[in-house]
Amino acid sequence: MVGSALVRRLAVEGCEILTRPRDLLDLQDVVATHRYLADVRPDAVLLAAAKVGGIGANAAQPATFLSHNLAIQHAVITGAFQAGVEKLLFLGSSCIYPKHATQPLREDALMAGPLEPTNEAYAIAKIAGIKLCQAYRSQYGTDYVSVMPCNLYGPCDTFDLETAHVLPALMRKAHEAKRNALDVLTVWGTGTPRREFLHVNDAADALVHVLKTYSEAQPINVGAGHDVTVSELAELICDVVGYAGRIIYDHTRPDGTARKLLSCDRLRALGWRPRIALRDGLDSTYQWFQEQYDDHAY
Repeated sequence: MVGSALVRRLAVEGCEILTRPRDLLDLQDVVATHRYLADVRPDAVLLAAAKVGGIGANAAQPATFLSHNLAIQHAVITGAFQAGVEKLLFLGSSCIYPKHATQPLREDALMAGPLEPTNEAYAIAKIAGIKLCQAYRSQYGTDYVSVMPCNLYGPCDTFDLETAHVLPALMRKAHEAKRNALDVLTVWGTGTPRREFLHVNDAADALVHVLKTYSEAQPINVGAGHDVTVSELAELICDVVGYAGRIIYDHTRPDGTARKLLSCDRLRALGWRPRIALRDGLDSTYQWFQEQYDDHAY
C-alpha cells in the first residue's frame, strides 16, 4: 500500500523510480539485496517494505514479525551503505512508543517505557531499524532518517480478516454484513481505544516532503493530528458502506493500546499538513475496495 502510493507520488518529481517485485527480489535475502543495490546504485532509498498485520496477526506470529522485519531492514540498510546511497528514509511505526506514554506521542518518548504486548515483536524490529539508521549516521555520517507514521489506510490495503488492520477489517466486515443482510456486525474489543488514521496518499506526500526537508538522527512523526474511537470509526465505516445493522463489541478480544495519537509539531514546522479528510478517504477507499473485491482474492 505505502510503496504503491510512493510510486504514484514520485511520478510527478521527474525522477527515475527503481522498484523490484517480490517474486524477483526477496528483501530478506541479504546477498541478493546487496547485489541489486550495488547494480542499480540509487541516489535515495525509501524503505517501506515490511511484514505487517493487525492485532490478531501480531499476537499470533511474533517470531515471524520480528525475524522477517529484522531481516528486511538489515539487508536494505546495510546494502544501501555498501552501495553508497546518499539518502535513506526508513518507515517505522507508531507502535514503537511505550504503551503508557503521554499523549500525543512525542518523538522523545521512544524507549521510555514498556511496549504494548500484542505488537511488541513488530515494535522491537522497527526500533532496531531506527537504531541502525542512527548508528550509520553516527559512525559514518550517512543521511539516513526515520519516520513514524500513524495508522495508514487507502487503496492497495490488505482486507484479509486474518491479517488486516482495524480499518480495512471493519470495512470488509461491514461490506459483507450488508451483502449478506446480517442484523449484527461484531467488532473486536470494547470500541473505546482511540486511533489516528492518515490516508496513504497524504502519507506518501509527507514522506517525500521529509525526504526533501529533513536530516536529523531523531525520528519524525507523520500523522493526521486527530484521532477517533474504534466505535466512532465503526459507525463511520458502516455509514460509508451503507450497512444499517446493529454494532456489538466482543469484549473477549484485545483492545491493544488505549490511545495512539502522534504529536506532529515537528512535521508541521517543516511546512506539511494533510489534505484528505477521514470521511473523504473512507469514501474513496471503499470505492477502490468494491472495484477490487473478489471472494477468492481476500
